[in-house]
Amino acid sequence: MRVTAPPRAFAVCGFQGSGKTTLLEEVIRELRGRGLSVGAVKTDAHGLRVDGAGTDSDRLYRAGAEVAVLAPGEALHRRSEDEPGGGRRRAVEPLAARLTSRHDLVLVEGGKGSSLPKIWLGRPGEEAEPPANVAAVELVLPWDSERVAGTLRTLERLLDRDWSSGPMAGGVLAGGASRRMGTPKADLEIAGKTLLRRTGEILGERLAPVVRLGGDGGPWPCLPDPPGLVGPLAGMVAAQRWAPGTTWVFVACDLPRLSSEVLEWLLARRRPGTWAVIPRAGGVSQPLMAVYEPMLRPRLEALAGSESPSPSRLVGTERVIDPEVPGELEDAFHGANTSAEWLRETLLPGQDPPRG
Repeated sequence: MRVTAPPRAFAVCGFQGSGKTTLLEEVIRELRGRGLSVGAVKTDAHGLRVDGAGTDSDRLYRAGAEVAVLAPGEALHRRSEDEPGGGRRRAVEPLAARLTSRHDLVLVEGGKGSSLPKIWLGRPGEEAEPPANVAAVELVLPWDSERVAGTLRTLERLLDRDWSSGPMAGGVLAGGASRRMGTPKADLEIAGKTLLRRTGEILGERLAPVVRLGGDGGPWPCLPDPPGLVGPLAGMVAAQRWAPGTTWVFVACDLPRLSSEVLEWLLARRRPGTWAVIPRAGGVSQPLMAVYEPMLRPRLEALAGSESPSPSRLVGTERVIDPEVPGELEDAFHGANTSAEWLRETLLPGQDPPRG
């Protein structure tokens, strides 16, 4: 079976003595200095030698267990790549894909037989051309070239490509009880369309799929809240569990002035190293019209199960930005929780608000 390369995973390849580890050390330090989270995979044709023979953890591993070794400030996870039935998995792509769920990018040392995009390194005094059976080579670097600079430029190009072309979905948060409104807000109509349909259609201009989070009904798939979770975070967690490698734009269904322009503005704030874009409108955080990257899922899961399950608690945490919304777009963030607010927010230009 052909293994597909996961996004945001790249390999640095070359024969023994080509300087792969030395290059990656420098590149990883530079990427970390730029605010990126980096995962790394090391391949070795000779087998792993991480535990000395006869140590307690090695004895447990040899007995057939999957072993986690914990020590102050670090941890090691060791498992076999044997499959049931005696086969062996050697593909690097599945492991890289698991790491991309937690990092901005993953760098693989080796993996020349993989489907990953590759940078090929030459050895001293030899031609740097890769063998004909090595596919997806994006850059060839001779021994005496500017390797760090060339690698960083190529990784930046590939990361930007994957970041902009990755899957993005829209989640309409429509599970509230609407007690103050007195009727389900998702069913309120504006310009002949329900708020649910209007919100979903605006998201659908740029995102696919669009799903309803909470409640039921409508032209899109409906995801129920996970058991034991409540509030908007329940819908967000349901969406990320349903499509874990996807960038999600979550939007409350009670925004009658939502527009394509504000969605474009929001998506334009995305960039590698940023795991959530939670804008501020009039100085107030707006976590229910925001972008959440897949790497943020563990934090959302933890918040959803906490005593105070509010996505606004993400503001100010690592890799979460809160840009101020331009004044001309602020109206899009004005929600309607009561009938009076609904009348005010749905007035046509030049129309006077109702008296009383």
